Amino acid sequence: MSQAVSSATPASLWAVGDLQGCGEALERLLARPELAAADTTFWFAGDLVNRGPQSLQTLRRVRALGERAQTVLGNHDLHLLGVVAGARSLKPGDTLREILDAPDAAELIDWIRYQPLAVRTADHLMVHAGVLPQWTADTVMALANEVETVLRGPNWRSFMHDMYGNQPDHWRDDLRGVDRLRVIVNALTRLRFCSADGVMEFTSKASAAAAPPGFQPWYTVPGRRTADVTVVFGHWSTLGLLDSPRVLAIDTGCIWGGELTAVRLRDRRRVAIDCSSLPGTRLPRG
Repeated sequence: MSQAVSSATPASLWAVGDLQGCGEALERLLARPELAAADTTFWFAGDLVNRGPQSLQTLRRVRALGERAQTVLGNHDLHLLGVVAGARSLKPGDTLREILDAPDAAELIDWIRYQPLAVRTADHLMVHAGVLPQWTADTVMALANEVETVLRGPNWRSFMHDMYGNQPDHWRDDLRGVDRLRVIVNALTRLRFCSADGVMEFTSKASAAAAPPGFQPWYTVPGRRTADVTVVFGHWSTLGLLDSPRVLAIDTGCIWGGELTAVRLRDRRRVAIDCSSLPGTRLPRG
């Protein structure tokens, strides 16, 4: 279940941006001397798989890190679960077939199902995409736990059939059932822009400067109730690295020929792998 990793952020904890099946970049990152110590721990920002050429290798590698690694679920990880459940079909450009056909597929899928949608310490909160302005960090953890309970339960396949959709597009405390869970999933794994009162916009993948009319980047909403912690997230490759006192965006677009970024949370030290020459990158954005 989602829970605080510790009362304070460990000195050796690094946050790693979206992998998206870029296994070679991950290996190069883990081999860097700054990250190679046995006591180094990792938070992965989700989207471990899909689009890149080594989704199976990447998934196995992160899982093999054991207790040294914690990942939050991203929209591509959930897409894999949706395919397994028969709720979604493979799309052109998906690189999930090797996972589905792997001899350890069942173990890997169960491992994904048991990953959280949010992790936190006293001063850092990580989600894949964003949080709604009405939510505190404690609220995020509690709501994430509601979805995690379903994903880890016997009816998870049925839930995947109901999870997809853009409505409701805003949070209400009185939401119940599938509507409630869908809003939680959409905020934590898909959010980029929202209105000042938390209405989510799901179409635009543009940079923060190109917000659709009436919307703004979720982390700029005045009075956002998670402003008392540093929110760490990926998902938004057109945003790139954003390193500010209370916001840390780390999807630097490895799959698009950018970089795979790791940031040590204690002091914001950054390590980046150039992905421009790696096989399977430089894909068209989309």
